[in-house]
Amino acid sequence: MAIQVLVTGYGGFLGQAICHDLIANGFRVRGLARNHYPELELSGVECIRGSAVDPSVCERACQGVHAVIHTAALAGVWGPAKQYEESNILATENLLRSADRQQLRAFVFTSSPSVVFSGEPQRDIDESAPYPTRWLCHYPRTKAIAEQRVLDRNHSRLATCALRPHLVWGKGDPHLIPRVIERRRQGRLLRVGDGRNLIDTVHVDAAAEAHRLALVRMLEQDQQASGRAYFLTDNQPLECWQWIRTILSFAGLSAPERSISLRSAYVVGAILEQIYGVLRKSSEPPMTRFVAKQLGVDHTFCIDSARERLGYNPPTDREALVQELIRHWKTQR
Repeated sequence: MAIQVLVTGYGGFLGQAICHDLIANGFRVRGLARNHYPELELSGVECIRGSAVDPSVCERACQGVHAVIHTAALAGVWGPAKQYEESNILATENLLRSADRQQLRAFVFTSSPSVVFSGEPQRDIDESAPYPTRWLCHYPRTKAIAEQRVLDRNHSRLATCALRPHLVWGKGDPHLIPRVIERRRQGRLLRVGDGRNLIDTVHVDAAAEAHRLALVRMLEQDQQASGRAYFLTDNQPLECWQWIRTILSFAGLSAPERSISLRSAYVVGAILEQIYGVLRKSSEPPMTRFVAKQLGVDHTFCIDSARERLGYNPPTDREALVQELIRHWKTQR
């Protein structure tokens, strides 16, 4: 009998890739999301519509499956704390309780490198980096708490781990690439700092494969692999502005010449957060402290642990994947 896996947030960019990867490797997949995705249903995903914030939905979704890959989350840099706490912490706790009650064997949590980001530069850091004592927005704070809950729940019956993919990219990306291009077209794209800070990225297919590899290790109750967090990257750091120029080239756009110092961007972000908070504006400010730091300092990560404990191998031909993305982008226009 094939292993059946519940994938939450299965309609998202990474969630879809995980579903396709699992099905291609002989797993049965059940998806849980707020919306319905008929194209994934046609590919073999059993679709359940609902939110993991509702405990009864989690109970129903976990019935009869062997494992959970929890990718669903509320991302972003702006919004009420309660909304992030419900979507990222409460939903995770509900799934963990259901997994325990129904005696599931494995729980893989999609986390984020931002759970250890305090605003300081990060150069080739590994998983020994501590959680910060201060946070620049609610997303990393709530993801860090959820990650801790997942890792703390690791035991002899339910093996758990957390994966931290950084800047997931690839064909079909509905987030990073369209947003950068749209901001450039609107004249709202500024270089923060000199743009030479180094960043890591991870291709969506590599991140999806890593989730399957982690799942297999958890199902095997691998004590050397479970109870841990893992950074995931392509292991090919590049300059932040170099990557942004590449993205803009997809749409035939040049990089803007305007720039702002990191210090100034951080101050502007802090002021705008105060103004938007007082006015109770729900829209995201054009600059925040978190965005300023994300754009202006190094973010590179060591993936030795994922390689050694999960068998993860990053892509070897990044240029071929970039060309694939360019071809796909042009066919969609």
